[in-house]
Amino acid sequence: MSVRDYAEKDYYAALGVPKDAPATDIKKAYRKLAAELHPDRNPGGEDRFKEVSEAYDVLSDAAKRKDYDETRELYAGGGPRFAPGGDFDVNDLFGRAGGGGFSDLFGGMFGGQRGGARRPQGPRRGSDLETSTTLSFLDALAGSTVSLRLSSEGACDTCRGTGAAPGTSPKTCGVCHGQGLVNRNQGAFAFAEPCTACRGTGRVIETPCPTCHGTGAQTKDRTITVRIPAGVSDGQRIRLAGKGSAGNPPGDLFVRVTVLPHPVLGRKGDNLTVRVPVGFDRLALGGTVAVPTVDGHVTLRVPPGTPSGKTFRVKGKGVMSKKGTGDLLATVEVQVPTELSDAERQALEAYAAAGAAREEVPS
Repeated sequence: MSVRDYAEKDYYAALGVPKDAPATDIKKAYRKLAAELHPDRNPGGEDRFKEVSEAYDVLSDAAKRKDYDETRELYAGGGPRFAPGGDFDVNDLFGRAGGGGFSDLFGGMFGGQRGGARRPQGPRRGSDLETSTTLSFLDALAGSTVSLRLSSEGACDTCRGTGAAPGTSPKTCGVCHGQGLVNRNQGAFAFAEPCTACRGTGRVIETPCPTCHGTGAQTKDRTITVRIPAGVSDGQRIRLAGKGSAGNPPGDLFVRVTVLPHPVLGRKGDNLTVRVPVGFDRLALGGTVAVPTVDGHVTLRVPPGTPSGKTFRVKGKGVMSKKGTGDLLATVEVQVPTELSDAERQALEAYAAAGAAREEVPS
């Protein structure tokens, strides 16, 4: 795509936002349009979907958006005009775009070129990876060491990343002479564009590597051991710095954790929850009950006349986290026996009779 074609595209209109729209509005507009135009929901709308995606790719990046706005400004009204016979310097004309003038302004569009020479790319950061793991309820509370199997792209072992078959090497592109760029004339201007012969790499691989087919990369499997911190919750996404794809620096690894439910305990934030069945007599008369925790049982004293459904707080028996340790919320619930002995039945009948007699006494 030429610079003029780039400048004539109206990415703001594609997203339906004004030129001064903040980044949040651009993101919101893109998400709405992407959901409406996605090929899975709107067959036949692939071109419009690509247009919206291209617009968002430019406008969501501050540097790309700045270059785009400046390019459109320079081309407004059909491009610069000059007085007949006048002398001009292209870099003076474009000096307001930045200290480097014309070559700096358009360099970012075509891989960071300046003055016709290729800028050193420098070390590249490795890409981020994402995976998932499943933990038991108790392992999630205590923290756990897990083994994760990952697949990521790395340098091809056969060609060592060159893309050329063993015993051969890439050749300098004869079209762009290794620069990765070729010049295109448009009226008064000459623009540098990526070379189509070498796809902007400056190299041509005559005999591609049989393993990676000239890409210089291959997918590799590896197993790593990582420590999941204590207190992780179901659905939480853990970032492990430097555990992603190789690079300088390496990328990060994001692990989404699924926590299996516990048969007795539940969780509410940093607090644990538990329901404790208690006989009616103990709630009415008071007493003690054993309450399960993650590390055994604790004794809870229930005062006389405690209603079913009352929740007691046991300090320091919840989830350990960076903010501290939560509590255990124990809810007592009356337990109705399904079978009664003769003595129990007689005692309950006597209790019921006494209660009925008490209700008949006039106040």
